[in-house]
Amino acid sequence: MDVELPIVVGNDGSDFALLALDRALWLGRQLKTEVRVIRAWSISTAPRPSTWSPGYVPPADDFEVAVRERLQRDVAATLADYSDVSVTLETPHGPAGRELLKAAEQARVLVVGTRGAGGFKGLLMGSVSNQVVEHAACDVLVVRRGINEMSPDRRLKLDRFLDQ
Repeated sequence: MDVELPIVVGNDGSDFALLALDRALWLGRQLKTEVRVIRAWSISTAPRPSTWSPGYVPPADDFEVAVRERLQRDVAATLADYSDVSVTLETPHGPAGRELLKAAEQARVLVVGTRGAGGFKGLLMGSVSNQVVEHAACDVLVVRRGINEMSPDRRLKLDRFLDQ
């Protein structure tokens, strides 16, 4: 394992993403390695840029600036607790799964939360976390919310019938 490779963590602004960020920064501190925070975006998921006005669609660069500003604001408190860890913030344009997989090609480990901002309550893992677990070129750490997080019953109805 190449110790020079960074830890990559996905961050979409959700509570799950903040837990994943905290775990990635803790791991970065332990391993004394850089942490890359990735927030992928599209025009439909980006916050409205300050240059937006009715009837005018700003250029993609303006959306990226808005995404970066929101990311900086979202992670500032957590980063302050890990000031000794080298961190870069990246805001690639594209689907989250694809952009995280690209970043994972040059990573020691990829860290994601179980669900993101678009997750439905009650799902064990979101589509992005499932995608990266299946396809990442590096190890993947999926951070759970905590011991009280709901998880589905893993037994089939037939199993329940046979246990009675």
